[in-house]
Amino acid sequence: MIKRSLVAQPASAETDKTLFRAFGESALSIKTDFALGQDRNAFLTQDVGWHGRTLAMRFTGKTALITGGGTGIGAAVARLIRAEGGDVALVGRRIEPLRAVADEIGAGVFSADAADGAAMKITVAAIAERFGGIDILIANAGGHGVGPTVSMSDETWDLSVRLNLNTAFVSARECLPRLIERNGNIVVLASIAGLFAGPDAAGYVTTKHACIGLAKSLARDYGRFGVRTNTVCPGWVTTAMADEQMQFLMAKNGLNSIEEAYALVTKDVPLGHPASAEDVANAVCFLASGEASMINGAVLTVDGGAGTVDLPTLAFAP
Repeated sequence: MIKRSLVAQPASAETDKTLFRAFGESALSIKTDFALGQDRNAFLTQDVGWHGRTLAMRFTGKTALITGGGTGIGAAVARLIRAEGGDVALVGRRIEPLRAVADEIGAGVFSADAADGAAMKITVAAIAERFGGIDILIANAGGHGVGPTVSMSDETWDLSVRLNLNTAFVSARECLPRLIERNGNIVVLASIAGLFAGPDAAGYVTTKHACIGLAKSLARDYGRFGVRTNTVCPGWVTTAMADEQMQFLMAKNGLNSIEEAYALVTKDVPLGHPASAEDVANAVCFLASGEASMINGAVLTVDGGAGTVDLPTLAFAP
């Protein structure tokens, strides 16, 4: 498909020629009355596909509830859904970052703890009333859960479960009746920590594994009601949360910058660099869109190929 980032570009014959070079005659054959330099803005305000199809923007007429949407991946997903015609309801405990994103993109802000069943019941009802329903749940809220098991307190363990697992479970439970009404879908944000195990991170690793199990259960149980559920598992992503861990690595290894720390943690990743929040948002929005209408119960990694690496063979790497 023609990249949606091209929609905002100003009309010019030169840019039209660039489009033609990038996509060939197919890019221009969809509308027979489209000529280079003519009616280009109207043409590109639509999402143009191949085979003579003209598709609406992916989220027009849809409402997405995003937990933890004030920063990082959640904020990036919110921006992309709004850019593609959808309404967005941001839900979280920290109201200031939510308002900052909402002011930027034009979204609704709802202050609630996604792990609190009573609060989420009220919040989901308020969102459905304001927007007319809920089509998409992005279960993105999460947090830490690191430290050696032998010294991890009950409070730290319980907090990890609440932040990473209960938020996804409770928000899914409260949204499901609304999603069933509209053949909606859920995308759960887990992590490659849900597929592998990092050191001294039992709380985070366990709960992210559990998020994948939760998503598969939802896919199994509610697919027959028209609700798809999929999981996205990012690797290292340049977010504020990851930056905190890079600060630790800088101190531990005498590094001079966060960039050096990210280079260290991705040195054995085939692509050799961390993802951006926008990279992950692209994957999330694909799964949340009609383009993924037959994808249910999938686990999509956005890790630069980290999960393909056979760790015992690293000693043989050139």
